[in-house]
Amino acid sequence: MPLADHLRELRNRLAKGMLAITIVAIVAAFYSEQLMEFLADPVPRCKEGMSTTGGECATVAYTDLLSPFTTTVKVSLMAGIIGASPIWLYQLWAFVAPGLHKSERKYTYAFVSAAVPLFFGGAWLAYVIMPVSIRVLLGITPEGSENILPMDKILDFSVRMVLVFGASFELPLLLVMLNMTGMVTGRRMLGWWRGVVMGVFVFGAVATPTTDPVGMLALAGPIVVLYFLAVGFSVLNDKRRRRADPDAELDDDEASDLDLTPEPVNGNEPVPAAKALPEQTDGSGSEGRTSRYNGYDDVT
Repeated sequence: MPLADHLRELRNRLAKGMLAITIVAIVAAFYSEQLMEFLADPVPRCKEGMSTTGGECATVAYTDLLSPFTTTVKVSLMAGIIGASPIWLYQLWAFVAPGLHKSERKYTYAFVSAAVPLFFGGAWLAYVIMPVSIRVLLGITPEGSENILPMDKILDFSVRMVLVFGASFELPLLLVMLNMTGMVTGRRMLGWWRGVVMGVFVFGAVATPTTDPVGMLALAGPIVVLYFLAVGFSVLNDKRRRRADPDAELDDDEASDLDLTPEPVNGNEPVPAAKALPEQTDGSGSEGRTSRYNGYDDVT
């Protein structure tokens, strides 16, 4: 296509994706109260007659006049993006796919098939540990103080937790893709294990919004396990690649081993080894031999 046609197609596909997000967001707005209750469920609420002091529970509140409206818009828009993801992801794929080779499309299908469950696995783990992390943070509240949590802050906290955990679970998949493309070997990744484990725990301590040991361990532990699974897969893939192509891991300036052993014909008679140079002619011009011209095998 000409450049103008590419831009026109991109505009149309973006419009379809935005339209799908808008429709789903409008539908989600009618269920915004249930969605906000779901996102705020990890917060231990103070029941009637229960004291809000001591860090055992908290009161969810709206702190300003526009807070209910902005929170509803945020929740509806987030639901629209997630709910319409199959549509806008397909539009993005339909725009990119014609420019990919068959093998590249195959790798893309495999990447998406593994990336989606990994992301949702990380998001589910984040939602599971959020009540524990929130209780740990509320427990730091000084005696005599009350915990009043704005709803929009709870929403931001929940979204950050889900995104951090979901994106972090994609790290092993990235390592596998680097190995599949031949950029990193499994043996090299295994040699990084000390630095990777240390870096993952530091990342878990910094990236989690809770900044508590529970969130750090919950994030770093599964990532370390997934990292070693990725290393094991890469080692097995390197062995498979080595069997299929023994010269695949040679450097550009490294010579491969040549097997000059004659192979049998039809499984019985051996083939005589080929001579390094063709037999020189005697210049007689006899049948089956090339005549020499001025001492050379041909006119050149």
